[in-house]
Amino acid sequence: MIKEFKEFIARGNVIDMAVGIIVGAAFTSIVKSLVNNLINPLIGIFIGRIDLSNLVWQVGDAQFKYGSFLNSVINFLIISFVVFLMVKIINRFRKKKEEETPAPSEEVQYLKEITELLKKQNNN
Repeated sequence: MIKEFKEFIARGNVIDMAVGIIVGAAFTSIVKSLVNNLINPLIGIFIGRIDLSNLVWQVGDAQFKYGSFLNSVINFLIISFVVFLMVKIINRFRKKKEEETPAPSEEVQYLKEITELLKKQNNN
């Protein structure tokens, strides 16, 4: 059981996922700071308020804090856009690496064809 657990943890995908989660959490705090300290005041200039989280709609004793919801939506949109840009950049680097790998030589192609023909002959 312990051996299987060690093999599971040592897999590249699990470690990559763990690193991604940790970096994502750290990145989220940076984006929240960006939204709270730069973007919300900018939006506040246009709507006349600096802190959106104080926007409340009150009906009787119930308070609907739609300003906090707007902050969450803005955070989500910014994080999603930045992740999109990061994936796009990573994909560019991957394409360049694929383009850099040389095509197999004619000899290699002929050898592959020969092995395929031999496999067909052996199956018959």
